[in-house]
Amino acid sequence: MATTLAKAADSDTAAVDHAARIEHVSKSFAGPTGQQLVLDDITLDVAPGEFVTLLGASGCGKSTLLNLVAGLDRPTAGSISTDGRPALMFQEHALFPWLTAGKNIELALKLRGVPKSERRERAEELLELVRLKGAYGKRVHELSGGMRQRVALARALGQDSKLLLMDEPFAALDAITRDVLHDELTRIWRETNLSVLFVTHNVREAVRLAQRVVLLSSRPGRVAREWRVDIPQPRRIEDAAVAELSVEITEELRGEIRRHGQH
Repeated sequence: MATTLAKAADSDTAAVDHAARIEHVSKSFAGPTGQQLVLDDITLDVAPGEFVTLLGASGCGKSTLLNLVAGLDRPTAGSISTDGRPALMFQEHALFPWLTAGKNIELALKLRGVPKSERRERAEELLELVRLKGAYGKRVHELSGGMRQRVALARALGQDSKLLLMDEPFAALDAITRDVLHDELTRIWRETNLSVLFVTHNVREAVRLAQRVVLLSSRPGRVAREWRVDIPQPRRIEDAAVAELSVEITEELRGEIRRHGQH
């Protein structure tokens, strides 16, 4: 199948019914024994304003799929379209240590073409959005791990994208900080009407955040099952309904891992 990678036109010129559309996408990499199939015939839509989590065992291709949606790599087969250029946030904050928190955000604004005269004010607004008001002049080494991820989130939001891609952004944080940032991300998502595609291997995190959880099978990654999460927000990770659905999804994940181990 021929590979195409299309980017949807800006919403000012064309109405779109999806933030991201992944159609029959496969991805292979060269390995010691030939081509290794990592993703196999993935079809998935993310609706405007929807929060979707991608869940699966380590090595199932979650991050590979996110990189394809971000345009950092091309699929071997299939097509991907997005409503404008997505913003991408990694597990590591990837902040420049020689810049202040505010200047890290301004760099994203500069790349987007925001005039220099407007960047400081916009960076301050973004820091306030992630509840870091007054942190503009702080260096990276002066910030805690959670604060650094807030700056990274503000920088991603500064790209003014309709789709935010997040690759296990809270995995390295302690449980309390992670829980606080779950609350903050949920608040920002609701305030901004962003679409979010969030990769995690943590089942409770997936249920805590998402409107829809998508489980990928073990390699090669395929869409194994989806769950619509109808639990009202705000949710707590310890809520009974979150725990109950997490148990169901965990059992399905274990089944996928067992099936993979038998091959």
